[in-house]
This record gives sequence, structure tokens and C-alpha cells, in this order.
Amino acid sequence: MPGMDVAVLVEYLSEHGDRLAAAADRAGWDAPVPATEWTVRQLVTHLGGVHRWAADIVDSARPTGDTPAGQAVGSGPPDDELLEWYVNGHAALVQTLRDAPADLECFTFLPADSPLHFWARRQAHETAIHRADAEAAASAGDVTPFDAPFAQDGIAELLYGFARRRSNAIARPGTIGLDAADGPSWLITLGGERIEAAPSEDLIATDVVVRGLSSDLYLWLWNRPTEAVVDGDEAVAGAWSAVNVRWS
Repeated sequence: MPGMDVAVLVEYLSEHGDRLAAAADRAGWDAPVPATEWTVRQLVTHLGGVHRWAADIVDSARPTGDTPAGQAVGSGPPDDELLEWYVNGHAALVQTLRDAPADLECFTFLPADSPLHFWARRQAHETAIHRADAEAAASAGDVTPFDAPFAQDGIAELLYGFARRRSNAIARPGTIGLDAADGPSWLITLGGERIEAAPSEDLIATDVVVRGLSSDLYLWLWNRPTEAVVDGDEAVAGAWSAVNVRWS
């Protein structure tokens, strides 16, 4: 499945990053983030560091992700400076991606159309999922849905990227169908050396089907609260929770 254009992904990054800042401000730094072990303070500190790390790699065309900015992820300023620090780092990343050359060569860690596409896509989805986290923290779980094309792009990124790592292989055999009401459906196969996934409308023989809008399925794959409905073997569905999303 071809990815979204870089320019479109950067616009999503801009939008979701702004929404995250507003939600974090409403929630307060000590608010717990549902489905994580973080407070809003930790979430914003993490993402502000990730944005600076990504911008540094793109701006300096770095060949490795092991950089001072990467090592600093997880640290940030005091509470009274944290929101402005986050906003400034997010804006700098957006501008860096807009200014980057199409033929950029730099460090990446997932398959993508190009290094520039990788960083625009990865940061758009990283920011979008954490926007949902911040909104959930601010409003008792009331999260603005993602639009279907963006959610489907995120599903593809996760299934063809993070989920394909050998470290994320799930020994339990089984099949999971993602039945999207507003976009392509997907078949996920567990039990091999890697998780396999492909778009498929034939989900009849799967062990479990997860149904909902593309936004619901996107959140479900990220192990976030969702309105997706699980129909079938819940143990197979539950095995998905072992999939880790991390850069290394």
C-alpha cells in the first residue's frame, strides 16, 4: 500500500502536534494517560525530545540515530517552561521537514519510500497517537477520531514496519482480521518468525475479527482505548498486546 505524500504527512504532524499541546494544557501535568504508565508531563517531555531528535537527524542528515538529541529524549525543562519547549520543538520539526530536500539521505529504522518520507510519516503517527493520549487524559477518554486515510496509513506503517520485526513475533498461532467500515480491511497472521499482514476482504475464517472505523482499528493496534469490537477468540486478539513500538 503506497504511503501518503510527504507534504500531507507534515500537515498532519502540524495539526496533531497543535492539538496535543492544547489537550495537555487542559489536562494538567499530573494527569494520568490512559493505557500507559505516563503522566501528561512524561508524555510531553518524551514527545518534545523525540521531535528534537528527529529534526536533528533530518537537518544534519545524520547517518545514525545515536546522537546527543536522541540520548536526551525523556528529559525536559521545568513545568513552567515545558509547554513552550514542546511547542517550539514541534514547530521546528515541522519546518525542518518542509525545508528538507526530497533526496535526503539519513538514518531511518523502518521501510519507507525515502528517508524524508520515513521521518514525515513516523513523526506524524507518533504525534497523532500521543495527541489521542493527551486528549484521553484531558477528557476522560473522549478522543477526536482520526480521518480514515490517515488511520489506514498508520495501520500500514505499523503492520509493515514495527510488527514485522523478529522481536515482535508472536509464538501463538492465530489470525486476526481488521474489518474496517470505512477503508481496506486487513488479515494478520501470527505464529511464524514474523507477524505477517496484508489487506484482505476475506476475513470469514479468521480466529478473531476486530471491527470498527479505521480510526478505531488504528487505536486498537496501538493498544489504546478504542470503540473497536472484538468478535471471536479473545486470547488471539490479546496476544497482539505484546507488540512493542520502539525505535530500536
